[in-house]
Amino acid sequence: MGKADAWRADGKRSHARASAAKHRSALAGTARSLAHPAYQRLLAAEPILRRSIPSLIVVFLIVVAATRVLSLMTAQEEVERNARTILALTAADIIRGYEHSGDTPEARKAASDSTLNYSRGFSSLGNHHVLALTDARFKVTAASPDQSGLLGRSLEQVLIGSQPLFLFGERAGVLTVSMNGEEWFAAMSLMPDRSAAAISMISHDAVFADWRKTVSLNVTLYVLTAGVMIVILYAYFGQSSRARSADRIYLEAHQRIDLALVRGRCGLWDWDLHRGRMYWSRSMYDMLGYEAFDTMLSFGDVAEIIHPDDGDLFALANRIVSKQTDQIDHIFRMRHAEGHWVWMRARATVVDPDADEIHLIGIAVDVTEQRTLAQQSEAADQRLRTAIESISESFVLWDADNRLVMCNSKFAGDVGLSLDDLAEGTERRAIEQRMTKFVSERRLVNSNGPFGGATYERQVADGRWLQVNELRTRDGGIVSVGSDITQLKQHQERLTESERRQMATIHDLSLARRAEEERVAELADLNRKYMHETERAEAANRAKSEFLANMSHELRTPLNAIIGFSELMASGFFGPLGSERYAEYARDINSSGTYLLGVINDILDMSKIEAGHFTVDREEVDLAPLITEAVKVIALQAQAKTITIDTKIADTLTAFADKRAVKQIAINLLSNAVKFTGQGGRISVRARHASGALLLTIEDNGCGIPKDALSKLGTPFEQVQNQMSKNHTGSGLGLAISRSLAELNGGSLKIRSVEGSGTVVSVRLPAQHQAQLRAA
Repeated sequence: MGKADAWRADGKRSHARASAAKHRSALAGTARSLAHPAYQRLLAAEPILRRSIPSLIVVFLIVVAATRVLSLMTAQEEVERNARTILALTAADIIRGYEHSGDTPEARKAASDSTLNYSRGFSSLGNHHVLALTDARFKVTAASPDQSGLLGRSLEQVLIGSQPLFLFGERAGVLTVSMNGEEWFAAMSLMPDRSAAAISMISHDAVFADWRKTVSLNVTLYVLTAGVMIVILYAYFGQSSRARSADRIYLEAHQRIDLALVRGRCGLWDWDLHRGRMYWSRSMYDMLGYEAFDTMLSFGDVAEIIHPDDGDLFALANRIVSKQTDQIDHIFRMRHAEGHWVWMRARATVVDPDADEIHLIGIAVDVTEQRTLAQQSEAADQRLRTAIESISESFVLWDADNRLVMCNSKFAGDVGLSLDDLAEGTERRAIEQRMTKFVSERRLVNSNGPFGGATYERQVADGRWLQVNELRTRDGGIVSVGSDITQLKQHQERLTESERRQMATIHDLSLARRAEEERVAELADLNRKYMHETERAEAANRAKSEFLANMSHELRTPLNAIIGFSELMASGFFGPLGSERYAEYARDINSSGTYLLGVINDILDMSKIEAGHFTVDREEVDLAPLITEAVKVIALQAQAKTITIDTKIADTLTAFADKRAVKQIAINLLSNAVKFTGQGGRISVRARHASGALLLTIEDNGCGIPKDALSKLGTPFEQVQNQMSKNHTGSGLGLAISRSLAELNGGSLKIRSVEGSGTVVSVRLPAQHQAQLRAA
């Protein structure tokens, strides 16, 4: 049954309610009549004044402005008229006095001085005026003291626009002329015979100076007056606008509160315990589906629609009156107008606990949806727990703080604990300390990456194997599911054993195949070595022939020189042995012998290397001082050809090689570079570590080597003949010895050259012992 039907059943209550509604309606009407905005009452009381104030202010300002403008224009005309009258009278007085002064020059001079000091009438116009006398050609003969600069000057040249004055004199009246860019009032009087003229002038600025001050003062006063009136008008309308805005803001705020309460499914209520009355906001009626009333509700009205199992309104009122509590926070059901129950949560507090009349103000919120969701969530949770318990895998859920949320009995059996030990909210660390330790545990690689969770393979105490997958939930918790993989693990072990035996068989087959391949490779290597040795034998045979052909000339020429010069020295053909020529021949003999010794030494070194009798003593060698010594050896040869040797080698560079061999390599390469570099050339020596080895580079800008001859270099007794090298002697063993020494030390030698641009020789040597390299 509806609320209206329930209230109509009790006639007494209906009558009381009607009286209260009538009284409340009367009070509401009074409140509404007093609730009109202040600006509306003001405008309703004085509508004519409100509309006429701006017009009156504007009219007042216009009248004042027009009055002052007319007054100032009249004053200006009067000032100008006085100035013109004074100028005309002054000019006439001056010329009259000058006319009656006599005919003698002295009398005229005295008259001029006395009349030019004439200032009567100018005191009211200021001191900025001009008085002057002119001759018949209007040349100034006398002027007032402060205008002495006009003496001797023609007024026709000084004054612009003054021609009527010169023609008509007094009849022309007072004219406006221009002098020095400034405007003046001017009046002129002529002698009857036009033998002289008197002129009086005053500037416009001097005439109107006081008038302009008056204008400025009037404008200032008018602006101030208008500003004050506009400010007053602005304040008047501003106050009216603020009053309207305040009322509009109040109405909008009230509407927003009502809308928020309706949208939020909540309502306001006011409970007067002393009078047993309760006031509901309109949103309270909307939530329960009843028609809104302006009257106050009684205890009985509200108690009738509250579910009897959810509380007693009278008992609650008694507790508040007895001051057992001063606030309410209670959830109960109230009957909707359509008959169903609505869950409400009421919160209220006593306004003034110490007052005689207890008054509560609170809010009621419709929590039907929340209660329904809670019940549905509880049912879903129960179904989830039943489903988790029925699965064959172990299941456990931890929250973001690593506390237990739920688990099944399978998990309890795996960790050796009872369900009583796995209470909800227990910390994971505490459970792990009490549970039975795993026999073994291994983390598996997750195919989803580090953010896809973790997978573990564990063996429990009873011998079973579990695969546990842990995943991170959206709220930061962890869900863990363990599957029994004991049979899979046993099958995997059998497969592993079978695979091991198969791999052993494959290994044996691989060893047999590798042995067969090694035998084939050995045969191929022996065949290759045989072919290589055959080629070397043939090359050695050719080299011997070429060596004999080359060395025959190299040995014959020095020996002929030695024999010839020796015979000359022995026979004394040029005189005694002390002759300068004999000394020169002796030097030639020494040079030829030294060269021949060097060739023989190279041949011996090369033969020792080829015979395998050259031994190396490898050690750690500081490269910088060794290269410095090699550069000193060939310094005289380079100086003779003005060749610059640029050496940049760090002090920390070392090589693991024979010191004597490295020095011999450097000397041979530097000697070749000096030999085949022209006058004023440049040789660069560099060294660096590269890929665990020491790389020594000697670069020159000499004649270079043809591309087709690079393959011959380094072969014993080979020389490349070109335009630059054909005049140099040598055995051709320097590069061959250097290459052989580099290979004996575990290194290599490479040559890069461009004919006509220079040659680069690179020697690669071990930077440290091979055992150290393997350890590193």
